[in-house]
Amino acid sequence: MERYTRIPRSRGPIAVEDDQAGDESSYSISPLFIPGVLALSDPEKAEALADNLETQFQPVTDPSFPAVIETVEVALRYYFLSPASEPQLTTPDEVHEAIRGLKVSKAPGPNVLPNRVLKHLPKRAVSLLSRIFHAVLRTQNIPPTWKHARVMSILKPGKDPGLPSSYRPICLLDTIGKVFEKILLVRILWVVNERGLLRDGQFGFRPKHSTSLQLARLVERITRNFGEKRLTGAVFLDVAKAFDTVWIDGLLYKLTLLNFPSYIVNTISSYLKDRTFEASFQTATQPRRGMRAGVAQGGVISPVLFGLYVNNMPPHSYHVELALYADDTAIIATSRKTTLLVTYLES
Repeated sequence: MERYTRIPRSRGPIAVEDDQAGDESSYSISPLFIPGVLALSDPEKAEALADNLETQFQPVTDPSFPAVIETVEVALRYYFLSPASEPQLTTPDEVHEAIRGLKVSKAPGPNVLPNRVLKHLPKRAVSLLSRIFHAVLRTQNIPPTWKHARVMSILKPGKDPGLPSSYRPICLLDTIGKVFEKILLVRILWVVNERGLLRDGQFGFRPKHSTSLQLARLVERITRNFGEKRLTGAVFLDVAKAFDTVWIDGLLYKLTLLNFPSYIVNTISSYLKDRTFEASFQTATQPRRGMRAGVAQGGVISPVLFGLYVNNMPPHSYHVELALYADDTAIIATSRKTTLLVTYLES
């Protein structure tokens, strides 16, 4: 039985009125076009979007460097054979504080447990959660339920509802798992801040940093160059699907090089590997699929993990500096000569 309604390859996409874009009632009846096939019903569309996401959650590695991949894999095998460090365990008060910071407006994940329920847990239940988190930190083994996401696809404003790429995936994660992530994040950030691991040019998801401050920094650089009769050139990079394509072993290897406590690295490894997702569209939900790469969208620890993953980009010099905000990167070069400016940006 065919999964989709097949159409001749010569046919092009059906035109969609501009005022229909972003309207759920309009895109729910619009077909989804995939090369050579046509998805009409909600189950067909859910499967088409699931196929698109499954191909998206793949690691981006350069096949021209197999030696690097092999080195990383061997190093990690040796690392994970070594005894893990003693974890910093949690307390009921810490769990209570993590729950208190949850937003009640957030949609629940696959366990359908809203944050509002957690905020009304009695002290005994919070204490039991603390003991569960103890066990996870000791064993460095994340329950599979916490590694599953329900992905809802929302049409981007002004985009063609007939294309899978026009939909923004929204990941809904397990509620209890997100509370544990907040506990783990405290331990990750302590290491990051204590050792100053994130580069100064990274303003994404850091306290007392914002896009406005990063823009002010760039404007100040341009203004100073103008006053010194210097030219300013810039290249702006926006990596597509950056969070979804992170090479997990590469990230773990970088964490070991940064001398993170081994219990944190082991816990992150368990959290990132063997993740699954189910794609939903309107009334239909697809069976679970595997995720071979990426840091979880919507995950509490994902932004800082991505920041550490891209942290070893080439350092800035007198003529070139980087301005980063999560996966958005600006390369800024300064020179009195246009030819040198281009050379600095290309090097």
